Amino acid sequence: MTLRIHNTLTGRVEPFTPIDAGAVRMYVCGITPYDICHVGHARCYVVFDIVRRVLRANGYKVRFVQNFTDVDDKIIARAQERGIKPSDLARENIDDFFNKMDALGIERADVYPKVTEHIPDILVLIKKLVDEGVAYRLGGDVYFSVKQFPPYGKLSKRPLDELQSGARVDVNKEKKDPLDFALWKETKPDEPAEVSWNSPWGKGRPGWHIECSVMSMKHLGVHFDLHGGGLDLIFPHHENEIAQSEAATHKPFANVWMHNGFVTVNREKMSKSLGNFFSLTEVFAKYHPSVVRYMLLTVHYRAPLDFSSDILEQSRQTLSGLRDSIARANRVLQKQEFGVDESDQPQADVAASADALTGEFQEALRDDFNTPEALGVLHQLIKLLEKQFNTNNVSRGSVRYVLKKIRLASEILGLDLFSFMQGLFIPAEVTQLAHEREAARQRKDWKESDRLRADISAHGYVVEDTAQGPRLLPKA
Repeated sequence: MTLRIHNTLTGRVEPFTPIDAGAVRMYVCGITPYDICHVGHARCYVVFDIVRRVLRANGYKVRFVQNFTDVDDKIIARAQERGIKPSDLARENIDDFFNKMDALGIERADVYPKVTEHIPDILVLIKKLVDEGVAYRLGGDVYFSVKQFPPYGKLSKRPLDELQSGARVDVNKEKKDPLDFALWKETKPDEPAEVSWNSPWGKGRPGWHIECSVMSMKHLGVHFDLHGGGLDLIFPHHENEIAQSEAATHKPFANVWMHNGFVTVNREKMSKSLGNFFSLTEVFAKYHPSVVRYMLLTVHYRAPLDFSSDILEQSRQTLSGLRDSIARANRVLQKQEFGVDESDQPQADVAASADALTGEFQEALRDDFNTPEALGVLHQLIKLLEKQFNTNNVSRGSVRYVLKKIRLASEILGLDLFSFMQGLFIPAEVTQLAHEREAARQRKDWKESDRLRADISAHGYVVEDTAQGPRLLPKA
């Protein structure tokens, strides 16, 4: 079935067709590293990690770019409060980001561009917009003129007068229009030199929106497949990205726009101002990151997620139950001497049921990345696995076959269900080498036994000689 994605630009769930067959170019707005990561960050980046994994599972080669806005008013202000350089604060919180996202099982992007590394490119794009007559200088600042881009508002789908009344835009009474936004900001007297660059308009630094246009187009091209971020970025950030990018290139910017829902607490948006803010540091102190990831998958990415200790505890218990079932399967398979015996085939009805459920799992994720439904199918696969334990003669082939389907599903969801298991899916050639080594030992051919042990090691495994017989294990 065709992959279908909700496109904020059109307001519909649509069949996905990439610009280049078999390849997807994808950009996600990254953090402004003025503080440590919180649960809202976890939600956004787990969502787009799933998007990437599902695209790849459907045969697409994905180029994934995610930026760091490493120069910003908040970074400058926080650094001044702490008496450190803005660059040091940004570096500290970028390190925290990688630490937390790695713990959540989020695969790293192909490129992590930083604003401070792209100043020359930003200056080129601003100059082009000025030359095109869609941007104007105001003292040492440069502003984009919204009225010069008639489609403005096509992403947020609100009339300009409504956007003006609730806009988070730069305050400057001399602007031609309240919605006009800064492309370049003049250096303030109290700002450190490291956040100031020379430009045709004087010393200054980039506005927020121009950065993402430059970094996405530099690393993905002026027209790419998918742009993502949190729901709060639709306006003004993403709306402004579209305006300045398409005004400069006269081409479409991103084909598909995806936005994940808010994290709430008691139905109110999580925020520091409300005092309902939870950092990942404090959450991870109580719950393993895999529990947090599971929790995030229980709600559709476009819906609000009401965060609480109750939902975390439910997720912990559920995840523990999944692992317990897999551990039981492991004990069944450990009765084998070495690992995989490919002659041990699954029962036909079990294989058919597992294949059907795998199809349902894949279809759930193709339908706008429906992780709650996919988790439901994963639990059905676990029930099918457990059913095998209730028979008089357990079929190891059936157990292994269902486990392989569960492992496939868990890998797409990024859930750590199998890392505690050793030697469950040992390649057949390694098993054969172990059999040959045991035969050499039985005939006391120690030279051949040592050679085969070395060969097994070269494949990434070790063989342990125990009282119950040899065991194969992955190398640590």
